[in-house]
Amino acid sequence: ATRSQNQTQKSTSTMTMISVATVATAVLALTATAEAFAPSLTSIRSAGSCKTQLSATSETIVIGGGRIGSLISDGATLLGRNDDLSTSIPADGEGPIFVATRNDVLSGIVDDCPASRRKDLVFLQNGYLDDFLASKGLSANTQSLLYLSVTAKGVQPVDGITTVNPEGLTAATGVHAQAFADRLAGLGLKCNVVSAEEYRPAMFEKLIWIATYMLVGTAKDCSSVGQAGSDHAQLVQDIISELVAAVSAKEGITFAEGTIERLAAYTDVVTDFPCGVKEFEWRNQYFYDLGDDACPIHNGLLRECAEKGKLGFELP
Repeated sequence: ATRSQNQTQKSTSTMTMISVATVATAVLALTATAEAFAPSLTSIRSAGSCKTQLSATSETIVIGGGRIGSLISDGATLLGRNDDLSTSIPADGEGPIFVATRNDVLSGIVDDCPASRRKDLVFLQNGYLDDFLASKGLSANTQSLLYLSVTAKGVQPVDGITTVNPEGLTAATGVHAQAFADRLAGLGLKCNVVSAEEYRPAMFEKLIWIATYMLVGTAKDCSSVGQAGSDHAQLVQDIISELVAAVSAKEGITFAEGTIERLAAYTDVVTDFPCGVKEFEWRNQYFYDLGDDACPIHNGLLRECAEKGKLGFELP
């Protein structure tokens, strides 16, 4: 009986060992199968990298790190003069590309921007851009009129909110106009999103402000636009009236009543802004080219400044 019990125990022990070995083999097989279908750590990192790159292609970009560019660059990719735009701007990306640079570098910026992204360029420059944009095939691009003053980089901006226009005078039009308005709103600044038809007279009105106050201030040795407006109010009003009539005749534009009052109220807001006739080909030249019959006071004052050496350029 004892010998029979021992044989039974050995048989049971052998069967147990076989079962354990079988289970272990099965577990190893399942593990191998699971590993075959599970992504590796490298794959997970790679997927994460792809996701990061995808989000980067749809981010907001600001070109130009000056007063305006640095002001609106929070949370955006800021590109400067040392950045290669052709590689820094994702060709397959989307979203606004705010151009906050001097006018004289705009052609190079457009040329260096990937062709697929040029439609996303948002032009924030002062002055007459129509001919330039048309030459680049970008007439439908987003534009903005900035009625605000930033006297130095990092200084708190002064919004163009006036007694005549408490809603603010800054305006934007185009596909990215709302994105720009939202960005300014985050800085506590106002921006009106308008149609292309509404934008055009507003653009010329801002051009008239720059051309008039800067010219009068330069001609009369004023330290600021505020002094030009207060000490030479009649001359300012005469030139504004002259330029409004000239633009209306040339472009077929009807200005809303009260241009003189609107521009005077804005001048009160930025009263300390210094005077200077600059970027002639983008500003005063539009009116100068209309001729003396259309703009006699404006053109005569320009020539007077040239004769006295007050301009940093030659009149055409």
